[in-house]
Formats: sequence, C-alpha cells, structure tokens
Amino acid sequence: MGDEQKISWQELLANSRRDFEAGTDFTVAVEEEFALLDPPTLELTNRFEEIYAAALETELAPNIVGELIASEVEVRTGRCDGFGEAAAAMQERRAQIHSLARDVQLGLGGTGTHPWSRWQDQRIIDTPHYRRNDEVLRYVVWRNNTFGLHVHVGINGADRAIAVHDALRNFLPEVLALSASSPFVEGVNSGLHSARTEIFTRMFPRCGIPDAYRTWQAWEDYVAFLYRTGSITEHTQVWWSVRPHLAFPTVEIRIADAQPDLAEAQSLAAFGYALAVRCARAYDEGETLPDVPGRLLEENMWRAIRYGLSGELLDFERGEPVEARRRIEDLLVWVAPVADEIGAAPFLAVPDRNAAERQIARFQDGASLQEIYAEQVQAGEPAGSRSDG
Repeated sequence: MGDEQKISWQELLANSRRDFEAGTDFTVAVEEEFALLDPPTLELTNRFEEIYAAALETELAPNIVGELIASEVEVRTGRCDGFGEAAAAMQERRAQIHSLARDVQLGLGGTGTHPWSRWQDQRIIDTPHYRRNDEVLRYVVWRNNTFGLHVHVGINGADRAIAVHDALRNFLPEVLALSASSPFVEGVNSGLHSARTEIFTRMFPRCGIPDAYRTWQAWEDYVAFLYRTGSITEHTQVWWSVRPHLAFPTVEIRIADAQPDLAEAQSLAAFGYALAVRCARAYDEGETLPDVPGRLLEENMWRAIRYGLSGELLDFERGEPVEARRRIEDLLVWVAPVADEIGAAPFLAVPDRNAAERQIARFQDGASLQEIYAEQVQAGEPAGSRSDG
C-alpha cells in the first residue's frame, strides 16, 4: 500500500463515488502477504528492501510491494476479469516471488503468524505511509507481525457496492474459519486457530466487522467525519475487515489468514469472490440478504478465531450452532448459481483439514514448532523447487 496521491480528502471521496458509478462489475484481484525468512533458521529477517530491489529487474516489479515490516513482502495478481485468470496469476506470482527469494537466499513463509520470531526484532519499512502509522499507533503497529490474504471484487454502482459490503459482513467469520492458519505465535501454541486475527483485528482501530452503512452517502459521511476530526490522515487507516476501497472501485475482503498452500489460497480467494458476486446478484434481484447485528456476528468471529474450521458457527436463521464445515458447505451451495459464470466453481472446496488443523495435529503428535513451520514453508514452495518432492 503506497502513499495517497496529493489530493484533498474531499476530492478523494468524490473521485471514489464517481469511479464506483463507472466501475466494472466482478473484476477480481488477490493480494498475498509472505514472511521473509533466513533459510537456515527460518527466523524472520529484515530484508524487504533487498528482495524489492532485485524484483525491479524482473516482470514481478509492478506486482510487489512492502507491507509494514521489513521481514514481509506482498505480491498482487493485478486486476483480472474472472477467477480462472486470477488463479493463474496467483500461481505465477508465487513462482516469481519464490524464484526471486531463492536468488537472494531468502525463504518464504505463508502462515498468518510466525511461530516464534520476536516482534521486537522486526523493523518497520521506511516509507512516509508506514512512518505515519508508526507515529500514530506505536505498540499496536509494532506488534502486528501478521500475514494475510485480501480479495478485491469490482462492483458497479456506489450504493450497490455498499449493499455488497453490508452483506459480506455477515460471512466474514466463515471466511476466517476456512482460512485459519496461525495457531502458533511467540513460541507457544496459542490455543487459537487464528492468532493473527486476535493480534491485528483486535488491536488496530477501525478494524474487524464494521457497521452496515446502508447507503454510499452514509459511508462517505463516516469517512469525512474521520478526516475532519483528525482521526485519520489517509484512507488506508480505515482497516475494517471488509471495506469499500477508496482508491479502486472494489469491495475488499481483508479477514483471511495467509495460506501456505497455493491450491488452498486459490480456493479461499474463489470463496470470497463468489460470495461478493452472489451478494451483488441477490441485491439486483431483490433477494433478502442477511442483516445480522454486529454483536451477534462477534460471537461467530470469536468462534472462528478460537476453533476455526474445527468448531461450530451460529446459524442465525436456525438460531443454533452448526459445524463450521457444514456452514461453509451451505454457503458453497448458495454461491453455486454464480460460481460457474465467474470461473470460481472448479476451485471451491472445503479441505479435510485446513492449515491450522494440520499444524495443531502435528503439535499434538509431538512435533516441535520448528519442525511444523518447516513443513509449512516447504508446502508453499512451487512443486518443481521442493527439495524432497
């Protein structure tokens, strides 16, 4: 995330509304964040500037950015017209960043947290944007050594984008449960399936499940209030787990943990994309969309953080808990009418075990955090580059 263009916030909001009104429906872009690792030890290492400089000489250059700490790198698919294109771009970006990392003798981690490296040892990258966040947030930003996967979905129409945003709020816990990959942090088994969410979402301001805005004007009024009162100085300081993006005419889903495995990353991104498109279609056709109060969604958010895909989520229509897997399978049925059209259907699946469950099972079998993390790092390597197949 770079610095904003030098325009006023009033112009920013006016431009964003205009861009949504003229926006293209159902484009998709995926962003993946990876840990930069010292290969012998698998410790986080502050070498972003080095890998970024190397990337400037390659085709990856337009799609690599820094993300807060110097032991992290983000790669982006860029805008795609359907999920088949996005999935291919995800595979290509991963191949590119892994090749580059090998060239500069770095490893890459794909879980939502690093299992043992200390946040005190990580350096914030030296850009105006991150210097400002450091000045404002202090310990909150220092502590945020986390890695996620974000999905941008293009939506035409400003009020329609808000309707999609409001509907997606209701499904954030399901997306998180499917994505959970971060049970270990600070050298311990946290007992959570997504320690990343507890660190990032629970500590940052304007983060987690937002209110429903109902109309574009209400969203615009909220952002204007934040600017007028000095609560924010740039729009990227609105960190909600789903948000209408003010630089692109997209609704961005930001709740998911990073994924070690490419196929699971593609499946997760396809799920978020299909949910957004299905919400848009429901809005167009007058279908009633869920409108669950935040206080109840928070119950599911906690369940997803604590138990991930292994636990239960509340089905608010039935008024009872159901297995998280069953809840996600029900949503896969719900998105099926659009999944084929947008190229997502071949990628949609619920794994037998997600990344958090696999790591927890290995820990219960007696494996060390170092052994488990080494397995996750290897799982993220492109097949042709793995040392033992």
